[in-house]
Amino acid sequence: MSLPHVILGFLQQQARTGYDLKNICFEQALSHLWSADQAQIYRSLDKLVTQGWVTCQIEIQHDRPNRKVYSVTETGRAELLRWLQESQPLPTIRDPLLAQLFFAACLPNEAIAHLLQQQLEAHQKQLEACDAIGAIPQPELSGREQQMHHLALELVKKREQAYIDGLRIAMKTLQ
Repeated sequence: MSLPHVILGFLQQQARTGYDLKNICFEQALSHLWSADQAQIYRSLDKLVTQGWVTCQIEIQHDRPNRKVYSVTETGRAELLRWLQESQPLPTIRDPLLAQLFFAACLPNEAIAHLLQQQLEAHQKQLEACDAIGAIPQPELSGREQQMHHLALELVKKREQAYIDGLRIAMKTLQ
């Protein structure tokens, strides 16, 4: 997934500041799918402006620092539509736990089981967070947007459940 394209998607919904993108979009709306830190977001915004996919307007504020508000351009909308229709390659999985397991033959089963239990608890919390996200009404979204958000969330929940199931199998194997 391309961070600039995710940003274009959010800016297509409405003009936003980098702060809004970080705190509302990435930390709330998309936290279960994608993470980005403030520096990555601002670097991407600068690149998007340079490419002509986004414009930046400075809003003068007298009691606070000025705000940079970003909006998607027609060229940016066209790029987003192109990307939305493009098949994506499978992501490269970099899972520290799987790397640990690969080399864990030197550990006793109890130590490995402890690692697996910690991961199980973390994935269960992630699944619970997804359930909580799904329970939040989104009246500001159209029915189609709600449907797409629901589909994405369901895939994330199924991925988490599959990981949980795999961890449980691994723990039984060690017993």
